[in-house]
Amino acid sequence: QVQLVESGGGLVQAGGSLRLSCAASGIAFRTNVLAWYRQAPGKRELVARITTGGATNYADSVKGRFTISRDDAKNTVYLQMNSLKPEDTAVYYCNTPTRASYNFWGQGTQVTVSS
Repeated sequence: QVQLVESGGGLVQAGGSLRLSCAASGIAFRTNVLAWYRQAPGKRELVARITTGGATNYADSVKGRFTISRDDAKNTVYLQMNSLKPEDTAVYYCNTPTRASYNFWGQGTQVTVSS
């Protein structure tokens, strides 16, 4: 059974930082592209993705502020979020692009940025 368990969300003031973690089980972690997505009311977007080789790409809205990384030994993917803005408020999910395409999601972690 695949499990992707996100943690690290919370309430933070604008300009602050949070580090999200996602612990994975039941998947071949090392051979999967991993990504962070976020869901705000009426909108879901891909925030960042990282390949098996460590190449990364980011949504324009978070470039220069967010950093995705992975630790294959721990089956964990991270999202370091700096200089947070109120518009970053959303539920954040980690996933593989394949599972996302089939609409399989975990419970996510809520990030709220106050102005």
